Amino acid sequence: MRDSLPRPSQSQAQVRRPNKGIRLPHATCQAAKVLGTKRQATPNSELENRGYRRYIEAKSICIVHLAIMNKTLTTADVPPQFLAAAMLVGQIPRTALKSDPRLSYALYVPPTHYNHNPKANRPEEGRLPLLPLLVTIHGTKRNISPIHKELVPFAEATPCAVLAPLFPAGLDHPLDLDSYKGLRSRTLRSDLALLGMLDEVGHRWPGIDTSRVYLMGFSGGGQFAHRFLYLYPERLVAVSVGAPGSTTLLDPAQKWPAGIADVEGLFGRSVDKELIRRVSIHLVVGGADVGVHGSEAFWEWLMHSGIVPERTQKNVPDGNKAVAAVRNRLGTIQQLKARWEQDGIEAQLDVVPSAAHESAKVLDHVLEFMEVLMRRCQSPLSARP
Repeated sequence: MRDSLPRPSQSQAQVRRPNKGIRLPHATCQAAKVLGTKRQATPNSELENRGYRRYIEAKSICIVHLAIMNKTLTTADVPPQFLAAAMLVGQIPRTALKSDPRLSYALYVPPTHYNHNPKANRPEEGRLPLLPLLVTIHGTKRNISPIHKELVPFAEATPCAVLAPLFPAGLDHPLDLDSYKGLRSRTLRSDLALLGMLDEVGHRWPGIDTSRVYLMGFSGGGQFAHRFLYLYPERLVAVSVGAPGSTTLLDPAQKWPAGIADVEGLFGRSVDKELIRRVSIHLVVGGADVGVHGSEAFWEWLMHSGIVPERTQKNVPDGNKAVAAVRNRLGTIQQLKARWEQDGIEAQLDVVPSAAHESAKVLDHVLEFMEVLMRRCQSPLSARP
């Protein structure tokens, strides 16, 4: 039997929600309209029962509709009891970056510590501070499992939110593993991509402080992390650089990525050493991290195979030196620290005796460094511009 509910007028057919331009499906809107009317004189009328059942169903799916249909939905738009159902707290589904959908990010938001709408809080309600944001940059293997495992207890205990960008392999050419590490490549600006992710997270999750973040990276992630520090120190509270295979020195005589001679031309920004000095810097490496990935013969073959485009090879700071750096990451990071000290840049170096090139064995040192700073610098609500 066909539904006998009265058909709404043109103006009633679409129910507008707080965000302008959002239009929910007709069934959902009709159920909401029925709820808003006075109950009929006969409580058990077929019309009322059918409408009320629709309302109950609509109440459970309305937030999901909003999440799907509204590209700019924020946690401030969602009642706190529905945040989990809308997948806006806890493990957030991996999300494509709007400015470059080739890239994506995972996010973890600890539910019990998150303030979904800081601007609406009243003092008597007990204000939760803005959550600091830990950004973890993957290495060459693109392992992002820590955001689903090891970093969850840290996020809950500290507390903080965790962001894990994913820069896929193969963006520039079939064997491209490294394009994100230098911040700029033929088809990718990974520095701008991270800034875009911070903008998106800051908008959709207003209870997370994305103005200045805590950045960590191991291996290839360590390469990204220290280069991002050079260009955007004002966006960082702290950075942990773990066992990079190659480094960029603050050398005005060498071109990027070996030095910083052409930074302004490439990125439209200069390197401000004074701002870098204000960032808390952590260096970490395994005491046994002196082996080379693959072999020297592999690196020689790769450079002369023709598989890697010549333009990409130019981004490797002197092929033989690059192999030496990859062979001895311990020496590489010690040299980086020494060069920074010449520029008045202080960094804490942790050498983990039992570790080779193993991120899991150095992770506790990174988190201990970050936790102290996060607890000391937890953002009050008033700190956000």
